Amino acid sequence: QVQLVESGGGLVQAGGSLRLSCAASGRIFSTNTMGWFRQAPGKERERVGSITWSGGNIYYADSVKGRFTISRDNAKNTVSLQMNSLKSEDTGVYYCAAALYGSGWSYWGQGTQVTVSS
Repeated sequence: QVQLVESGGGLVQAGGSLRLSCAASGRIFSTNTMGWFRQAPGKERERVGSITWSGGNIYYADSVKGRFTISRDNAKNTVSLQMNSLKSEDTGVYYCAAALYGSGWSYWGQGTQVTVSS
C-alpha cells in the first residue's frame, strides 16, 4: 500500500557530496516516520536517520551526525538525505523505509548504491 523508490546514488570521491531522494506513493497518509538505512557488505543494516511527519523528531546515527541531513517534503511525498563530507566508510546500499502509526518499519525501497572512493 506504500511504495518507495530511491534515487541519487552513485560513485563519489571522499569528501564529496550526494543527495538521495525517496519518492513515496500509495497510502502515504498512513505513515508516521520515514527513514534512511544503509548496509555495507558483511555488516548489519543500520538506521542512518529518520524523521517524523511533522519533522519535529529527527534522528541521526552517531557516525553521520553533522555530515548528513534528512528532510521531507510532505507536499511532494519525498524524503531526502543530503550527504556531505563523505567517507569510504559510508559506502553501502541505502534504503528508504516507512513506519506506520503504532507499528515498526513496514515498507522498504529496493535500495540505491552509494560508493565513496578514497
